[in-house]
Amino acid sequence: MSTGTNTRVVRETKETKVTVELARGSGVARVDTGLKFFDHMLSTFARYAGLDLTLHARGDLRHHLMEDVAITLGTAVQRVVPATAARYGERTVPMDDALVQACLDAGGRFYYRGPLKNRLYEHWMRSFCEHSRITLHLRVLRGRDSHHLTEAAFKALGLALRDAMVDSGVVFSMKGSVSLEVT
Repeated sequence: MSTGTNTRVVRETKETKVTVELARGSGVARVDTGLKFFDHMLSTFARYAGLDLTLHARGDLRHHLMEDVAITLGTAVQRVVPATAARYGERTVPMDDALVQACLDAGGRFYYRGPLKNRLYEHWMRSFCEHSRITLHLRVLRGRDSHHLTEAAFKALGLALRDAMVDSGVVFSMKGSVSLEVT
């Protein structure tokens, strides 16, 4: 976890280029990946999480683009979570036929358990959690429509993260502050 409140992360490979600017704020998003539904999901996530997001990405394949956006955005999110965050968040979101629950811990350890019906969005969630160092249990309680299930998942994730990022003023861990030094 970090004490920073905003960050800029750029990831560039032979396959993709992703630029993310992220700050805790009011949920204003400017997203351009060239994939309209994906842009909508990322904007929805930012709005519900209360994160101001500017994201531009281009890539050779949909899979590479979505994965690298997850890596870059996850890294940025990890950097804006306060060191004294409340850590835990849980939200259940209904959307038409869909009912999706997200339970998360923003305490610095990666774990993801789904699944979503869409394999690309399932992979996105796993990659995002790994790089944001979030534990996320995502449960599809009801629903068949992949669009509604995916959108409800991004909304639930955003709302749960919003709750987890509330600055509590204390470190929520029996270990206290954790320090890791790499030399």
